Amino acid sequence: MKPMNVQTHSNTSIATAAVQPELIINPVTGDRMTILHSTNESAGTYVKICFDLPPGAKGSPLHYHPNMNETFTVLRGCLEMEIGRKGNRRTLKAGESLRVPAGVQHSFCNISNDWVTFTSENQPPGQFEQFIRGMYGLAIDGKVNGEGMPTNLLHFALLLKKADTILVGPPLFVQKLLVNTLVQIANWVGVERSLLKYWNNK
Repeated sequence: MKPMNVQTHSNTSIATAAVQPELIINPVTGDRMTILHSTNESAGTYVKICFDLPPGAKGSPLHYHPNMNETFTVLRGCLEMEIGRKGNRRTLKAGESLRVPAGVQHSFCNISNDWVTFTSENQPPGQFEQFIRGMYGLAIDGKVNGEGMPTNLLHFALLLKKADTILVGPPLFVQKLLVNTLVQIANWVGVERSLLKYWNNK
C-alpha cells in the first residue's frame, strides 16, 4: 500500500481562483460545494473543490479511485474519515491535510454538531468534475432520492463511471459488469444528453 501523508498547515485560507469561485448547493443533502479551480482552468492537471458539510452529513461511502489521487485539507471543523480499510478511522482537524493515493479505500462524513469545511484536490482530474456537477444538478432538479442518489440507474451508472470510483462491498466483477452494461445501454439510448447541461460551458 502506498504511504499516506498527514500534514499540518498554519495557513488554511482558500486561494482565490482566477475567476469568481462558483458555489452550488445541494438542496437534498444540504451540502455545498465551491469550484475553486476547474479542470479547464488547470489545463486538465487537477480539479480543486471546497465542500461544506452540515452537521451529521453522511458524506461518501467507502470507495477508491483506481487512477486518481485525492488530497483532503480541512479548513474548519473536523472531518471523520476511514482510510485504507473499513473501521480504520481518522479525524482530520482544521489545518490538517491527508493525501489518499489511487487505489486506497477511503470515505468521509461529518459526525459533529457543527459544519465542516474542507477542500478536495483530485489529480489527475479525469471526469470527476462532471460527476460531482451531475450529482448536484440532479439533486437541484429533483431527480434523486432522500439520500441524494440519482433515481435513474442509467444516470447513476454514467456518473459513477466518470467519477473513476469503485464502491467497497459489492464484488468488483459484478460491480464493473453492472456499471458497464448500464453505461452501454445509456449510450445506446442517448441518456447522457440529459446531463450535458450540468457541465457544458464550464
